[in-house]
Amino acid sequence: MLSAESINDLIDQGSMGWPGQLRGDGLLLRLGAPLQPLVAPGAEVIDLAEQSSIDDLYGEPVTEWNTHDVMPGELLLGAVAEPLRLGAGVMGMIGGLSHLARVGLAVHVTSPFVLPGWNGHLTLELVNTGPAALRLHHGMPLARLLLFALDGLHAEDVEPHSFYGREADLKSRYADEFPVGPDRR
Repeated sequence: MLSAESINDLIDQGSMGWPGQLRGDGLLLRLGAPLQPLVAPGAEVIDLAEQSSIDDLYGEPVTEWNTHDVMPGELLLGAVAEPLRLGAGVMGMIGGLSHLARVGLAVHVTSPFVLPGWNGHLTLELVNTGPAALRLHHGMPLARLLLFALDGLHAEDVEPHSFYGREADLKSRYADEFPVGPDRR
């Protein structure tokens, strides 16, 4: 794991970009805009091989906000306020802040890994697992990103993935990226 000193050296060398704050030996991830609510779909089943079916899960993004209440059981996507750029030899791992978990807010419930070459705004999956509505505040710290140097040989030219890191689009693009089914092998 990289120390705060090593992280600052990478930033100073231009090997990574982070305009935000460090907390200990990690990057402090703050909630920004937009927020992407999920809504009850028109169909009973979401077909993960059909992008239009996935798109039915999403409501209108919330771009201008100061506070937002997350109801029990609700899943909400939220952009990290500051953009991140990782070089070829660095990867990250997102972890939620434990004091938020203790009130029922699960932060980033899927893969915690940020791969080398990432460039853009991270998206966090926020789930209220508690018994009461939780009020989010724009700019509040939600998670920490720990950074790791990769061992051995690695690609020097890492292209960021075309679907990820765009601040304005937090939705899943699973079916566009991983087409499955009888017609798409």
